[in-house]
Amino acid sequence: MKRKTEGAKKLTLTELPVGCDARVTNVSGTSRVSRRLMEMGVIPGVDVRVIKMAPFGDPIEVRVRGYSLAMRRSEADGVEVSL
Repeated sequence: MKRKTEGAKKLTLTELPVGCDARVTNVSGTSRVSRRLMEMGVIPGVDVRVIKMAPFGDPIEVRVRGYSLAMRRSEADGVEVSL
């Protein structure tokens, strides 16, 4: 099933509420961090879900490609998603 992308609300992964699904549209940041995220499967077009956040919002646990991934808030700020 193809999602409608025109007019979709764009956020960063840190702005996504817990339990919400989204699709990755861009991964930015320092080349080392963005490359590492992309090696772990966080690439444009992949579906992602925020599973939980630590009490102060760092780190964030997300579900991507069938596995859980914990990332720092600063890393998640570089991941743009659309609803």
